[in-house]
This record gives sequence, structure tokens and C-alpha cells, in this order.
Amino acid sequence: MPHDHAIQCVHDPLLVVLSYLVSVLGAFTALQIAIGIPAARTDAQRRAAIAGGGAAMGGGAIWAMHFIAMLACRMDIPVTYDPALTLLSALMAIGACMLGLTIAGTGLFSWGKLALAGTCMGLGVAAMHYTGMAAMRMPATPHYDMGVVALSIAIAIVAAAAALWLAFNLRGWVQMLGSALVMGVAVCGMHYTGMYAVGFVPTGEAAMSGGLGGDYLGMGVFMVTTLLLSAMLVIILLRRQRRAAVTI
Repeated sequence: MPHDHAIQCVHDPLLVVLSYLVSVLGAFTALQIAIGIPAARTDAQRRAAIAGGGAAMGGGAIWAMHFIAMLACRMDIPVTYDPALTLLSALMAIGACMLGLTIAGTGLFSWGKLALAGTCMGLGVAAMHYTGMAAMRMPATPHYDMGVVALSIAIAIVAAAAALWLAFNLRGWVQMLGSALVMGVAVCGMHYTGMYAVGFVPTGEAAMSGGLGGDYLGMGVFMVTTLLLSAMLVIILLRRQRRAAVTI
């Protein structure tokens, strides 16, 4: 069992709340951008919409939520994060979301295509999560409950399929906001299920030097991600307003 003799993780409630809020904002921004995928008139517009949607969903709703929530986990040992693996985990989340949007947004909608896209995206998100876990530098060894790991992967696939369906089937602001709130719950559910799957057993070694860390890193990631997502959202809305004015 991974929890025998494990170090207890106590979550900072402020960072937990911020992780949810950034996930909601990322999901809402991604849903707004995804409108442009089926509406794209050129391949360049379509690629831009996929890239933007993947960055908002993968980088904001999923990776930023994950990393802030990881930083919310306070243990009695010093923990930092390997920069290269942390960056890799972010790229994996963005790439997985771009792949899912590409598959689901190509041609006519079908449930089979949605299942394939959701599976690819969900597996990518799960890989991001456990790569992010592997980035932890600490005098402890992680031990996983593989049954709970499998459950977290299943949640990731279902959440990804739901996100893709919403991205191509919703248009109203109220619907999108409600969906973003639900997506935030789903993404957080996957993360905290994955966290429940692991226990950290101390090795008695000295603390590892280097890596990303600090008391204010979680707040910093939240602020930077929120600014970037807000800027993306404003640009999208201004462009949409301009197009509407031209067509009148």
C-alpha cells in the first residue's frame, strides 16, 4: 500500500481555491477559442484556433491547475521541482489538448471520433500529471496504488471527452461559464485522485538542492497564468466584435 508510513500532505486551502479558479478560467477561454475551429475559413485560422485552444486548456485549465495544486501540498520535508521535467509536463498537456482538438474538430462530428480524441487527450493529461509528480525533488520515495492510478486515468479520459464535446457543441456565454465551472471540478477531481494514489516514504537522506520552489511560487503561477488567459480572452472578444461590426 502506498500510504503505509507515508508523509502526510496538508493542502494549503488558498492555493487549492486558486487552482480551481485558474482551471475554470482556462476552460472558459478554451471554449471561447474553440468556436473558431469549425468556423475557420483557412487552414491558418484553424491551426491558430487549435493552438490557442490547446494552450488555454492544456496550459491554463490543466497544467497550471496541476502545478498550483502540487505546490499546495505541504509536507514536513523540503520539496522542489525539476525545471526540465516541469516544462515537459506543461508541453505534454498543451500537446495532448491540441491533438484532441485536431481529431475532434476534423470533418463531421461522430461519437467514435470523440472517443478517440478524448482517449488521446486524457492519456496525455494523465502522462502530464505523473510526469509532474516525477519532477518532485525530495528526500522521499513515492509509492503508487495502481488501482487508484487507473481510476485517475479513467477520470482524465472522461473529463477530456466531456471538454471536447462542450468545445464543439456550446455557444452561449451562460452555457460556457457553467461548463467551465464543471470542467474545473473534473480537472481538479483527476488531480486529487492522482494525488491520493501516491504516498511519500522518507528516505532519511539530505534535502536536495536546486529546482523550482518557494512559498510564493504558487501565487506567482496563478497571477501569470491569469494575466495570460485574460489577455487571450480580451483579444478573442475584440476580434469577434470587430467581425460582427464589419458584417452589419
